[in-house]
Amino acid sequence: MLLAKHPVISVNGNTAVLVPEETRKLAELVNAKVEINVFHHSPERVEKIKRYLEKHGIEVLAAGDAVLEGLESARRIVDSRGILIADVVLVPLEDGDRCEILKRHGKKVIAIDLNPLSRTARMADITIVDNIIRAFPKMVEMAEEMRKWERERLKEVVENYDNSKVLAEAVEGIIQYLQKVKGELLSP
Repeated sequence: MLLAKHPVISVNGNTAVLVPEETRKLAELVNAKVEINVFHHSPERVEKIKRYLEKHGIEVLAAGDAVLEGLESARRIVDSRGILIADVVLVPLEDGDRCEILKRHGKKVIAIDLNPLSRTARMADITIVDNIIRAFPKMVEMAEEMRKWERERLKEVVENYDNSKVLAEAVEGIIQYLQKVKGELLSP
């Protein structure tokens, strides 16, 4: 996100409630816009989330004045100053359809997903396999450090990142945990 020209943090109601302070901090650190994007869209619901985020000091995009072509769900409704022109979109608590369409529109996608086998996790450019409540504070911490780095060093990190390898390691960790639990269940 530090290398992006137009980074956007996409926020739904759950993200707004779970990590509002961290969303504000991360947006400030990486110079990202925060846009409300919900699956079950209504002007009242969007306005309620917007007011909640604004109470936490977040400048929110919620115009809903553009359409992300290729999506059938209400997530296609976007802000022309946000997701529509973004080059990088952080999508915590995502659905796979939108991740695929964002990629089709040439955007880099960063997903936070507990399931390394989900369509979103596998389609994203970068997947953080974790709980949003743990991931966001860690992202804030990393952004504070990494924003001091030279652009070339940041580019090197991105170029050497292998999302498939990260997902495979997460699956391996799950397998090891399940084998441990299985052993505990079978031992007298």
